[in-house]
Amino acid sequence: MELPSKLLENAVNEIAQLPGIGKRTALRLALHLLRQPVEQTNQLTSALDKMRNEVKYCQSCYNISDTSICLICANPKRDTATVCVVEDVRDVMAIEATGFFKGVYHVLGGKINPIEGIGPSQLNIKPLIEKVRLGGVNEIIFALSSTMEGDTTNFYIYKQLKEFGITTSTIARGIGIGDELEYTDEVTLGRSLMHRIPFEQSIKQV
Repeated sequence: MELPSKLLENAVNEIAQLPGIGKRTALRLALHLLRQPVEQTNQLTSALDKMRNEVKYCQSCYNISDTSICLICANPKRDTATVCVVEDVRDVMAIEATGFFKGVYHVLGGKINPIEGIGPSQLNIKPLIEKVRLGGVNEIIFALSSTMEGDTTNFYIYKQLKEFGITTSTIARGIGIGDELEYTDEVTLGRSLMHRIPFEQSIKQV
């Protein structure tokens, strides 16, 4: 697609790098921005710039935050003894939307995937083990997606935690095998959390 402006072409190419955005959609978005008042476009670019440069990751759970400790970890009403282990910040948002979970989270930042070169050292696993070692954690809930990589990650962490004698559980399999957590409806996800099962039992079911 040949465009009349190199500046427009550059903008379209950058927008098209976003997930799910093709060249035609990128062009439509770029032309839309051109039609908007300059102030509105500047507000958008300023918001994106501030997000990219100023957003932080919680020092306790690795969730996205505006401060060094996120709002969930800083909330005195949350049960810090119950930690829900998730892959991604989107999973935190999905679980929070259910309103069922009152504990805190630990975001791994991915799943163990040797094919893609992702091992335990690339994930936030060591801080989780250290958190348990220091005491104050009674239960770890595994809430990773029901995929081979998710199950592998769960089992790896479970083996690391076994010596501490804490309760380990996994969300009930109302979530289909192979399903991504973020796409699960709120009712199913909430019920899976409420009816979680001991992790050892989930291993026997596989």
